[in-house]
Amino acid sequence: MLKKRWLVHGVYEVGRTAFTVVLLSSQVKNKAPAEVQITAEQLLREAKERELELLPPPPKQKITDEEELNDYKLKKRKGFEDNIRKNRTVISNWIKYAQWEESLKEVQRARSIYERALDVDHRNIALWLKYAEMEMKNRQVNHARNIWDRAITILPRVNQFWYKYTYMEEMLGNIAGCRLVFERWMEWQPEEQAWHSYINFELRYKEVEKARAIYERYILSHEEQGAVVFLYACTLVIVHPDVKNWIKYARFEEKHGYIAHGRRVFERAVEFYGEDIMDEQLYVAFAKFEEKQKEFERVRVIYKYALDRIPKQQAQELFKTYTVFEKRFGDRRGIEDVIVSKRRFQYEEEVKASAFLIASVDIWLGDSTHYANPHNYDAWFDYLRLVESDADPDPVRDVYERAIANVPPIQEKRHWRRYIYLWINYALYEELEARDPERTRQVYQACLELIPHKKFTFAKMWLLYGQFEIRQKNLPFARKSLGTGIGKCPKNKLFKGYIELELQLREFDRCRKLYEKYLEFGPENCSTWIKFAELETILGDMDRARAIYELAIGQPRLDMPEVLWKSYIDFEIEQEEYEKTRELYRRLLQRTQHVKVWISYAQFELSLESEARLAKCQQIYEEANKAMRNCEEKEERLMLLESWRDLEAEFGTDVTRERVRKLLPQKVKKRRKLQAEDGSDAGWEEYYDYIFPEDSANQPNLKLLAMAKMWKKQKQQEEEPEEPDESEDSKDSEDSESEKVEVPEHQEEQEAAEAPTEQDTDSDEKKSAS
Repeated sequence: MLKKRWLVHGVYEVGRTAFTVVLLSSQVKNKAPAEVQITAEQLLREAKERELELLPPPPKQKITDEEELNDYKLKKRKGFEDNIRKNRTVISNWIKYAQWEESLKEVQRARSIYERALDVDHRNIALWLKYAEMEMKNRQVNHARNIWDRAITILPRVNQFWYKYTYMEEMLGNIAGCRLVFERWMEWQPEEQAWHSYINFELRYKEVEKARAIYERYILSHEEQGAVVFLYACTLVIVHPDVKNWIKYARFEEKHGYIAHGRRVFERAVEFYGEDIMDEQLYVAFAKFEEKQKEFERVRVIYKYALDRIPKQQAQELFKTYTVFEKRFGDRRGIEDVIVSKRRFQYEEEVKASAFLIASVDIWLGDSTHYANPHNYDAWFDYLRLVESDADPDPVRDVYERAIANVPPIQEKRHWRRYIYLWINYALYEELEARDPERTRQVYQACLELIPHKKFTFAKMWLLYGQFEIRQKNLPFARKSLGTGIGKCPKNKLFKGYIELELQLREFDRCRKLYEKYLEFGPENCSTWIKFAELETILGDMDRARAIYELAIGQPRLDMPEVLWKSYIDFEIEQEEYEKTRELYRRLLQRTQHVKVWISYAQFELSLESEARLAKCQQIYEEANKAMRNCEEKEERLMLLESWRDLEAEFGTDVTRERVRKLLPQKVKKRRKLQAEDGSDAGWEEYYDYIFPEDSANQPNLKLLAMAKMWKKQKQQEEEPEEPDESEDSKDSEDSESEKVEVPEHQEEQEAAEAPTEQDTDSDEKKSAS
C-alpha cells in the first residue's frame, strides 16, 4: 500500500489573500535533501517582506443612536461572556470585562462581574486591588471599605491590602478609623516596616505618647517571641530581635528630647542580650548617644566593657570608633598604648603562624634546609613599622634584633633581598630616630660582615655606609669602606657611586684613579670610557680625552662600539677638528661598511661651511654606492640611494637628480622554496627583491629584455605602410633607434626590467639561460 504524502506546490497571492496549493502525492521517490536549503531565518525574513502575518485593522464603527449602542454593548458582552465561559480561571478576562463595564459607567454591572470573579478565585491579589480601586475611583467609600475588610479578613498576610486600606482612611481624614485598621494589622505581628509605618502615622499627628506605646509593644512582642523560641530551640540556634529596632527606639526618644528614656532603652537592650549575645553595633550606638550628651566617662566605660567581652575579630568597628573618641576627647598616650598592644599581639600571632606554617610545609616536602628560616619578613616589616611609633627605643631595638637574627640559610641573592632591608631600616632608625651614630656604625659593620661577599654582595649597603660616614663628617672612614667594597667585590654600581661621591667633593685626581680601576675591572664597558673622556673634556684636558678615546676604540671587545665611535666623532666635531673627524670616519669605514656610517659621514660634510661641501657629500655617496654593490643587504643599499635622492632633491641639479633616479632599483616579487626542520618541503614563500641597474649580474637579462622590446618596435614599424615624403629626420631617428638596440640606455633597461614583476622571475631566468 502506497503512503500518501502532502506536498506544497507553491504559495500564491491574490489581492490581499495568500493561499497555498497542496498536491497529493502517492510516493516520494527522491528522499535526498534539496540542493537549496531554506532556513528559518529566511522564512521569517520573507514573511516580514510579504507581511503575511499582518492583518488589516478592523473598520471603525460609528454609533448614531441608542439602538446601535445597545447592539454594540450586547455584542461586546456576549464576547466577554464567551471568553469567560471558555476558561473561567483566567482572571485577566474578568478584569477586562469589569473595566469595560466601568468605562461605560455601568458600576453595578462591573461590581457584579468582580463578585463573580471572586467566587472563582478569592485569593487573587490583583483582583481585590482592581475591585477596591474601582470603588474608590467612583467615590463609593463604603463599598471600598467593605471590600478592604473582606480582603484583609481573607488574606491577612498580604501587606499591600493593609497599606492601601490605611492610606485610604488617612486621605479621607478618618484618623480614628485608620488607627483601628493599624491596630487590627498589628495583631497579626507583621514585618518591621508595618510597625514603623504605624509609628510614623502617629508622629505625623504629634502623638508622641502613642508612638512610644507602639515602640514598647513592638519591642515587647519581639522579646516574647525571642524568649519562646529560645525555650523551644535552645539546642539549635538562639533567635533574638534585631539590634537596629532598639537603636531606632532610642533615637526616637533622643530626637524628642527624652534623654533619660533613651538611656533606659539602651540599658534594657544590654540587659536583654546579656553577655552571651553581644553585638558591637549596639554598643557603638550607645557610646555615641552618651558622647552627644557629653558623658565622656560613661562612653569610656561602655567601650571598655564591650572590648573586654566581644572577640577581637568581631569588634573592628567598635575599636575604630573607640580610637576616634580617645583622639578627640581622651588621653592620646592611653589609646596609643591600647592600639600598639593589640596590633603587637596580632603581629606576634602572625609571625608564629608563619613560622609553624613554613616549618610544616618544609617537613611535608622533606626539605630540612628551610626549617631554619621560619619567619615571614613582610610580617616583620609591619611589626617594626608599628613599634617604631613608640618613644622608647629599647623595645624597637629588641624587635629589630629578633628580626635580623633570622638569617637566610641559603646563600643565594634572591633569598637575601628582603632580608637585607631589615638591616637598612635598622640603621636608618638608629641614625634618624634614636640619634645614635655609634650604634648605626655598628649596624652597618655587622651587616657588611654578615654578607658572603665571595658569592654575592649588595652595593647599596656599601654606598649607604659611605654616605652615613660623610654625613658624620668622617671622610677617611667613608673612603676606606668604599675602597674595601671595591677590593672585595667590584661592581658597576659601587664604582659609579664612589666616583659620584668624589665628583661632588671635587676630587678629580681620585676620580681619574677610580676610572682607571673601573676600566681595569670592565674594559668592555663603553659608557665608562665615554664618562671618563667627558670628565677630561670638562677639565679642559683635550689630549687626555682624545687619548682615552683612542684607547677605547682599540679594545678588542666592546659592548656598544657604535655609541663609543659616535661619542668620539661628536667630541672632534665640538673641538672643530674636521680633518681628524674625517680620519675617524675613514677608520670607522675600514672596520664596518654600515650604511648609517656612510650617511652620517655625508651629512657631516654637508654640515660644514665650505663651497665644496656639496661636491664632497656627493663624492661620499658615490664611494658608498660603489662599496655597497657587493652588499648582501639590499635594503641598506636602497636606504643609501634614498638618502642620496633626498640630498639631490634639495641641493642637486636636474642632471644629478636624473642620474640618482636611474640608480634606484626595481622592486620584484619572487618565490622561493621553504624547508622544514626535518628537511621536507614546507611550500613556497613570496618575497620582494631589488634589482639594481648597476649590478653586472643583472645586465645580461636587462639587455636581452631591452633588445626584445626594441625588436618588437621595429617589427611594428615595418608593418606600417611607408610614406613617399619621408624626411631625413625620420631616417636619423631610425638610425638612432638601431643604435639603442645595440646599446640600451638605463631608462630603457628600467622599462624592460618591469617585465619580471608581472611574471614569475624563476621562469624568466630559465628562459634567459636557455
